[in-house]
Amino acid sequence: MDGASRSQPVSLSASANVLQRVTENVARVIHAPAETLQLCVLCLVSEGHLIIEDLPGVGKTTLAKALARSLDCSFSRLQFTPDLLPSDVTGVNVFNQRSNEFEFRPGPVFANLLLVDEINRASPKTQAALLECMQEDQVTIDGVTYGLPQPFMVMATQNPVEYEGTYPLPEAQLDRFTMRIAIGYPPLIDEAAMLREQTSTPPLESLRAVTTADEITEVSADARAVFVEESLNRYVVAVLRHTRSDDRLYLGASPRAGVALVRVAKARALLEGREYVLPDDVKSVAEPVLAHRLIVAPDARATGTSPADAIRDALARTPVPV
Repeated sequence: MDGASRSQPVSLSASANVLQRVTENVARVIHAPAETLQLCVLCLVSEGHLIIEDLPGVGKTTLAKALARSLDCSFSRLQFTPDLLPSDVTGVNVFNQRSNEFEFRPGPVFANLLLVDEINRASPKTQAALLECMQEDQVTIDGVTYGLPQPFMVMATQNPVEYEGTYPLPEAQLDRFTMRIAIGYPPLIDEAAMLREQTSTPPLESLRAVTTADEITEVSADARAVFVEESLNRYVVAVLRHTRSDDRLYLGASPRAGVALVRVAKARALLEGREYVLPDDVKSVAEPVLAHRLIVAPDARATGTSPADAIRDALARTPVPV
């Protein structure tokens, strides 16, 4: 079986039930397509990190808070600003005069779910404080390494239309985010319902947890145990290589992108109640997992080419294993 094996069989129905329960709970607060909410949950159980990029006022922060409140685990929120320091994120050693020793004061990053609001408003130095956290689930302060609680997930928001006073994330950091999603404007009926809810008793205030951190950890282990046929691994690599050889792209998908794509595809198979991955699992999550990692060449950008176009072409040109 691909990935880490477990002593007990994958509990498909129980794990799928947990994923569905969390998705439905978040849907009580956010009026967004079910696929978008499912992607958030899949990112969590695939042990990844999520960036929510959309216009102001569509509910980016509310979505992150709703997902956090659906889990009975620790949650921290950081508002990134230009004057924020790396130690404000990770923590700092403080001298204790009583004991005559330095003591470590953990920062907000020591939580199961960390919401980083407007991540592109902090300086690159502060943004880089998240690199070790996101890649290795640990923080190193003054030569001492501290492990982060599990599960651990960074949910970041950013505004794609307001660039003044912002610091765009470098490609190396974008590549550490498992996927990027957008919420979009809700349909007329849903937006009218949202106005009624938010002006009386906001549903976020009464939202209750429907699962625990330990249960999510178990579901993540089940997702890792989902079987992936070797031909499907080669299919994923072929898709990645198409993006690297595409003349319209200045930068294609990295091997880390392939790892993330397979992990999310496994989580989707688990949500569907299967213990094996299908090509449709890969196709359905390819765009949110890969698009933010690609850089379109200037001449192709001038003709309106987007990363999503390149991904769709790569999927269309790659033979599906049978």
